[in-house]
Amino acid sequence: MFSNGQITFGILFAIAFIVILFFAYSKDKALHKKYYKGSIWVLVGFISFLLMLVTIKFVFM
Repeated sequence: MFSNGQITFGILFAIAFIVILFFAYSKDKALHKKYYKGSIWVLVGFISFLLMLVTIKFVFM
C-alpha cells in the first residue's frame, strides 16, 4: 500500500512534529500556568457532562 520511502517520511515527520511540539510547549509552560489557571475544572465539567449523557442513554434504553 505504501512504499518504503513514504513510510520512512511518515515516521520521520511524526518524530520531528512531536519534538517541535514538545519544545514549543516547554517554552510556553510558564504562560500556560499563568493564563490558564483553573481550566482543569472546565475539562472535569465537560467529561462529567459526557459521562452523564452516556449514563442516561444506557439507563433509559
